[in-house]
Amino acid sequence: MAEPQSRRKAIKNLVAAGTAVTGAASISWAEKWMDTSFKGNINHSVCQWTYNFIPLDELCKVVKDIGFNAIDLIGPKDWPTLQKYGIYSSMCYIGGAVSLTNGFNNKIYHEQLIKDYLDVIPLMVKAGYKDVICFSGSRNGMDDETGLKNSAEGLQKILPLAEKNGITVHMELLNSKVNHKDYMCDKTPWGVELCKRLGSPNFKLLYDIYHMQIDEGDVIRTIRDNVAYLGHYHTGGVPGRHEIDESQELYYPAIMKAIVETGYKGYVAQEFIPTGKDKKAKIASLKKAVKICDV
Repeated sequence: MAEPQSRRKAIKNLVAAGTAVTGAASISWAEKWMDTSFKGNINHSVCQWTYNFIPLDELCKVVKDIGFNAIDLIGPKDWPTLQKYGIYSSMCYIGGAVSLTNGFNNKIYHEQLIKDYLDVIPLMVKAGYKDVICFSGSRNGMDDETGLKNSAEGLQKILPLAEKNGITVHMELLNSKVNHKDYMCDKTPWGVELCKRLGSPNFKLLYDIYHMQIDEGDVIRTIRDNVAYLGHYHTGGVPGRHEIDESQELYYPAIMKAIVETGYKGYVAQEFIPTGKDKKAKIASLKKAVKICDV
């Protein structure tokens, strides 16, 4: 592509000309984002819904062009599209209706949820996928203990099949302060307690860094202290859930280093809403975010 090559050449010329120290630092930063090679310590992914302004086929091509090979939050009907491009479904949806509010904490929804998960697990096995998301649901006046008991009861009906087939079920931690009012699994300790009660290596938490910064903070310590229970990660800039660069309060390179140091081998999926003025700028934001996280 002519434009990136021209920019790279211009940058190198400036460096060779003896740019000031502050200028050289910013140039080095710019050069870093133009390099598409990855270190291999983090398995990169992107959540499809944050890039749904382009067709899934096009997103698959973008992902391959940037240089990674996974997309998060894809249901069975769209798996053939991913497979056409050699893209992995790093976090699956069930085939039925997906609801963040009607979840496992309420027995009213157990029958349908259990069916949906028992149906999707064989499909995942056939497709070669390993991870599927689930949600606690809203409180609706329910106390924590009742929610834990109900969630454990429902999840125990699907975990034997998951364990038999090497599938991990991940409950996502979401903030209840800004985005998902009344969501029950809004704190890591609640989710960890559910993990302990289930006692299955095939049930983990999806630790959304954006959400937990809002409801808890202390992200790196939480990751280190709960490594046994965290099975997947999502990103997002705080506040606003936009780019994860210097425009927001989290320092993602340090967070990613902490994740790598725990021995984590799963996926980190970008789940920020890009603010670029056009498609090209928004895709550039994804490339930059992946590089920021590539520690």
